[in-house]
Amino acid sequence: MKACLIVIDVQESFRHRPFFTDRDIAPYLSAQNALIAGFAKAGAPIVRVFHSDGPRTAENPFAIESGHVRPLEGLADFQAAATYTKNRHSALVGTGLDVWLTRNHIDRVVISGIRTEQCCETTARHASDMGWQVDYVTDATLTFDMTQPDGQRLSAGDIKMRTATVLQGRFATLCSVEEALARLGEKVAA
Repeated sequence: MKACLIVIDVQESFRHRPFFTDRDIAPYLSAQNALIAGFAKAGAPIVRVFHSDGPRTAENPFAIESGHVRPLEGLADFQAAATYTKNRHSALVGTGLDVWLTRNHIDRVVISGIRTEQCCETTARHASDMGWQVDYVTDATLTFDMTQPDGQRLSAGDIKMRTATVLQGRFATLCSVEEALARLGEKVAA
């Protein structure tokens, strides 16, 4: 089975949003970078996906014109097998990524990136529905606290747990970094 790591929206744009916090950055980057290193060592493809939408102005951190649609500081440098820029939640909508995965005989996608419950989860669900096996590496995803409709705060940890709960066994196999690399055939300890 041929696997591909997808690194979704790990970009500087998020540092310029009001909800951004550095609180969980260090453990997230440690997990994300270990996953990248393992895939690179195995010679397995890594795809980079950026997100760009909204007004095309320098003031919008998700506009190319802002200069923030670039890798997040602290993300390991890697040679991407392909790079896509999306403007929807799923990395498979309108990017050509689905065509690339098919042409490269990818059977399994490994999902990582920012935000756990948005673009990462949406891409995982979409990939599953399109027939790919999906490994979802929760530790290699990052999200931020949110305010619920009733005004109460929902912690990033609770959001990650909810995402893991709804994906497991339905849309994805939940994996630690070590498990994802073992499934890749690597014996590297992350």
